[in-house]
Amino acid sequence: MFPHPNYNLPMFGCDLVGARGQISAAIADLSPVSPNRTLPDPYREALEATPKPEFSQPRQLPPWGEIFSEFCLFIRPADSQEEALFLQRVETFVDIHCRQAAIAQPVEPSQQSEILAGQRYYCTQQQQNDKTRRVLEKAFGSEWTDRYMTSVLFDYVEYLA
Repeated sequence: MFPHPNYNLPMFGCDLVGARGQISAAIADLSPVSPNRTLPDPYREALEATPKPEFSQPRQLPPWGEIFSEFCLFIRPADSQEEALFLQRVETFVDIHCRQAAIAQPVEPSQQSEILAGQRYYCTQQQQNDKTRRVLEKAFGSEWTDRYMTSVLFDYVEYLA
């Protein structure tokens, strides 16, 4: 569910990739959708005020990953301790996001189209994730995968305020 364009709220995202009982990738972020691709100040201040955990196996964001904030966490957890630390960071993201959403004020009508454009950009960048696409295509076929990635995982809605 994407934020309503009447509010300048980031996209919360979290994904775990695993096979054979192992997590090979864990990613979480509060991704900005503003035209300048920065998080709103209250989010930035809250995230800067929380300790940033260290992980032994950080991962490199893909080329399309400029949609993520500088607080994005992308790792391969080395053990159960790092898995728990990752989950704690996800809880922090969710807590900050819920607190900020509860007190968010509507943006000016002129900003709504910019926020929708930011959401659209986020979705189209995510749709370029070849690794996700390949895994889904192998299991379900390319037609199903395309429909799923564009209408379920990373859909966007054009609607009027």
